[in-house]
Amino acid sequence: MDKQNRRKFLKQSFRTGLAGVGSSILLQRCGIEDGADLEKIPTINTEIRDTYLVNSNDALPITATFLDEISHDIPHQNWGEPEWDLDFRHMKKMGINTVILIRSGYRKFITYPSNYLLAQGCYKPSTDLLDMFLRLADKYNMLFYFGLYDSGAYWDTGDLYKEVEHNKYVVDEVWSKYGVKHKSFAGWYISGEISRKTKGSIRAFRDLGIMCKSISDGLPTFISPWIDGKKAVMSASAGLSKSDTVSVRQHEEDWSEIFDGIRGVIDACAFQDGHIDYNELDAFFTVNKQLADRYGIACWTNAETFDRDMPIKFMPIKFDKLRLKLEAAKRASYEKAITFEFSHFMSPQSAYRQAANLYDRYMQFFNRR
Repeated sequence: MDKQNRRKFLKQSFRTGLAGVGSSILLQRCGIEDGADLEKIPTINTEIRDTYLVNSNDALPITATFLDEISHDIPHQNWGEPEWDLDFRHMKKMGINTVILIRSGYRKFITYPSNYLLAQGCYKPSTDLLDMFLRLADKYNMLFYFGLYDSGAYWDTGDLYKEVEHNKYVVDEVWSKYGVKHKSFAGWYISGEISRKTKGSIRAFRDLGIMCKSISDGLPTFISPWIDGKKAVMSASAGLSKSDTVSVRQHEEDWSEIFDGIRGVIDACAFQDGHIDYNELDAFFTVNKQLADRYGIACWTNAETFDRDMPIKFMPIKFDKLRLKLEAAKRASYEKAITFEFSHFMSPQSAYRQAANLYDRYMQFFNRR
């Protein structure tokens, strides 16, 4: 290909990648005129740093992330071990010391070759992702929490207790095959997600917590419910908000009853922070911390790093929105910030280019490089 044709091809490819967002204007703003050689496009000067008007000491840093390999509403990135290894390095550099497998399986897709689940009709995975995550957690000196299996029965029936039966076998299988041999295996994530008093939820959390603790000599357990706020809409919904929302008082009543029923077997609760508006964070966070302290449960936050305010579901969140949530967690004296989730929405190698930019803003803000 001669130089003139090659230049034409590159320019067309560049414009195609910007289709629908005013590519000609963007080319001009980047200093690229018609006929310019795209090989001479300037790169970002990484020595230039942002000047922040706010103090990072006022925000709670993120120290944990979910691993969302089995998802039903976020595209897979189809990573193998080299990509995951690099992602763990990025996590470590950011200050993450804990990784949580969000679920070991969802319906028929599973993360490891479970004899029990395969016998139930689940699909055999091409690789043992659970073993890989544990080896990487060992390698990078991280703590690993195992997320239980989600059969989908709860989402179909509204009864969380239906998830107990399968997990009786999964917990035993996973501990005997993986837990006893990996130093990073540090606890259990009870993966059923609720927001209010849900059918079977207290009994399910209690029985699953007892089950996990008894087999692993008391390793900690945690849950990550959501707050039934204005943005608590189904991911498949066309709308971004709803009018039927929980009040702070009703939220307090519901979770006082739930915490009373699970204390002693659930060690931590990380409420998802994305379903309420930013001006509501302090009110709900304050109640969450008071309840957790009352019932002896550690109070964490699940800082969502995807944006619920946009019609495109789901994209990396604007940095200031994440900052507001982490600042509210700090004001409420939360003990730990986890996120859903690093690899899609904050990783420098995410399929979303904005994720790498969010990583850069976060790293500069917290002076981590």
